[in-house]
Amino acid sequence: MPLNYSKWDQLEVSDDSDIEGHPNVDHKSLVRWRQRDIHEKREARKVKIVQLQANIDCDDILLPRVSEMAEKLADPSTDQIPYFNSLVEKLEKNPSKDCPPGNDPSKPEQTYDGMLLHLLRGVTDAVKKRVQASNVSESEKDAKLGKELATEMAMHVTQLTKAIDDKKKELEDELKEQKKKITSDDIHEGFDSKYVAPKPAPEPIPLTKNKNKKKETTYEVLNPGPSSPAPAPETSPEPEDLSEGEAELPQLTPSLEAFSNIRLREYEKSFEFIQHHRDVYVPGASDALLVAAFTAESEGKKKYAKQCVHQSLLLQYSEKLGRDGLGVFFKKMISGDKRAETVFLEDLEKTYNHLAERVKITQAEASSGKEQIQLVAEDPSMSISFNVPDGPPPENLKLEGPGTEDLDVEQVRQALQMRWDIFTSFPDNLQNALKIGKLEKVNQVLGDMDVQEAEDVVQKLDMAGILSFSEKGIRDITGRGEEDVLD
Repeated sequence: MPLNYSKWDQLEVSDDSDIEGHPNVDHKSLVRWRQRDIHEKREARKVKIVQLQANIDCDDILLPRVSEMAEKLADPSTDQIPYFNSLVEKLEKNPSKDCPPGNDPSKPEQTYDGMLLHLLRGVTDAVKKRVQASNVSESEKDAKLGKELATEMAMHVTQLTKAIDDKKKELEDELKEQKKKITSDDIHEGFDSKYVAPKPAPEPIPLTKNKNKKKETTYEVLNPGPSSPAPAPETSPEPEDLSEGEAELPQLTPSLEAFSNIRLREYEKSFEFIQHHRDVYVPGASDALLVAAFTAESEGKKKYAKQCVHQSLLLQYSEKLGRDGLGVFFKKMISGDKRAETVFLEDLEKTYNHLAERVKITQAEASSGKEQIQLVAEDPSMSISFNVPDGPPPENLKLEGPGTEDLDVEQVRQALQMRWDIFTSFPDNLQNALKIGKLEKVNQVLGDMDVQEAEDVVQKLDMAGILSFSEKGIRDITGRGEEDVLD
């Protein structure tokens, strides 16, 4: 059966294999230019998409109101001039402060009523000029004025409808162009639990130790190569179908519970336990240990909770290092490789602190009885940061560099202004928390808000590009290199 690799045609990478340049030009500079060009064009498209969607949303609210005015003016039973004057007077004296997200309600020109008032004033000027140019008599002037008002408003309804359709088509094209390439933004991996305790495998040959010589530990490879054929694995029971109803959390088996009681940094004891209990090193076991850690932390058993996290990470690191990862990882840890252990222990502290913080938030919500909105990275390898704008766009905004040739300066200015307006529309305590950049500070402010208000804030943070999620890699601690294995 032929293999189909067409789905990878959409993968956009900053590869330098196809970059050719002049021999006197630094190749690394060309590569960096290519990478920068890809990212700048991608970000510019994101800005344009946000701006188009904001314009469409605003016009969708204004169109029904403009259409209603046009229909009323076209109705023969309507006293057109008094009706039109009453609309203008109402918008001038008693305007609503409703405005699009990110606009400043204290500035009348940025509200929906302010936009309508600007439109009606423009209609008035255009109609008066046409009536004066027609040289009609005073007795026919009011009738002519009313007719022109109806015609002008109908024209604006047509123009606004066409503008919305054009923007929707442009937005559709931009989204289609954005989806042509797969980027890291398109990769989303959630919590996936497939843990089913397998039947215990036959007992392996115990570790051999020479009592007459210096204490040594031999490592049995759990994934042997061709020179040492592995026994045929027993068939594990099929996982229970949890597609309907609520998925059950993985629980500790007796072997995993015993494994979780091994103290921190007892690597040799943990490795020996895994060799004698093959049902510990199976898919989903690390998830079960993390669930047990969460439960223990909730009950105040902090020492045991950290042990569970420690044992879970031992399994995770071994799985990530490939086929012989178990032997490779524990050999490093037992031999006293300081660099490898430092990386592991730093990850332990980060993961445990993340879990402890989640327990605190859960308990606070339960004790207060108040539903809260919190920003949480479900995976400890994910980090949340905040890109706070420094200020409004400069007066003399210039677009420079590759990929900016097709961008409209005013559209970019409007997008940057919208981003700044959204940030300044937040309460002072939220602005200060965002500037500090600490997730705990931002969550503390969100926790004090009503759910609906907090949801609106999170939506604006995302729309303005202030909220940023990024994924960290898993560092290679086997000595094969210092760069990230997964990035």
